[in-house]
Amino acid sequence: MGEVTCRYEGKGERLAVVTITNPSKLNAMSRHMWQQLRSVFNSISGNKYVGCVLISGDLCGDLNAFSAGGDISEYPSFRFNEASLREFHEVDVWGGLQAMLNCDVPIVAQIDGACMGAGLEIASCCDIRIAGASAKFGAPIAKLGFPMAPKEAEVVIRAVGELTAREMLLEAAVLDAPTMLQRGFLHRVVPDTDVASSAMQSVNRILALSPQAARLNKQTIRGINKATAGVFIDDKAINSIAYSAANPYTYADSAEHKEGISAFIAKRKPDWHKV
Repeated sequence: MGEVTCRYEGKGERLAVVTITNPSKLNAMSRHMWQQLRSVFNSISGNKYVGCVLISGDLCGDLNAFSAGGDISEYPSFRFNEASLREFHEVDVWGGLQAMLNCDVPIVAQIDGACMGAGLEIASCCDIRIAGASAKFGAPIAKLGFPMAPKEAEVVIRAVGELTAREMLLEAAVLDAPTMLQRGFLHRVVPDTDVASSAMQSVNRILALSPQAARLNKQTIRGINKATAGVFIDDKAINSIAYSAANPYTYADSAEHKEGISAFIAKRKPDWHKV
């Protein structure tokens, strides 16, 4: 069945470590795991002390995998009925992905080995993606006779780009990490032995900054993405790029805002823990 778990680490337990675990199937996602993913990220979103999320796949014996896709052994039990298939994609899978997309806390993906199908979708919901040189990416589900669900496809297309998505979905192409770096999906590609340490470097850089600023920046980015959705099919959508939140400057008298400015003027490091 597998599981998606979360533990909190570091000073003030500000780091949420999310682990995808299904080692006998290269961390493939079962229905239960999609439900857990949703619960985990809803919990993280409700924890005001968390400053960063690190998500990775668990060890799979001698192999590494972020997630090799969906747990295909479950598919005959629900995929051949339209209602149950819809529930799987619209409730289970999308529930997990939406919880990630709604999370205002920065998410760093530590990608080892296979990042296929479901794994690619999960990685597409992350803010920073760091992969080992031997990692592989794709969504060869056409080999199984079905397409990517529309909402999931939109998330992937926005992250990997339309050209890459077409190649993955229409040719069942599997691309290596250097190619995905070149195409703008990955932020860094490092030797396989350095993936964990490189991911932690990003985590530590994020944790050293203002948690409030990170959350507000993610809200702004999400708002802009929503405002520009459909830009390719509706020219008028271009005008909506001037995204504005209802009250974008309410942070003016916040403790973190004052601490950041005061620390800079005093030439000291800000202490985000005391505010």
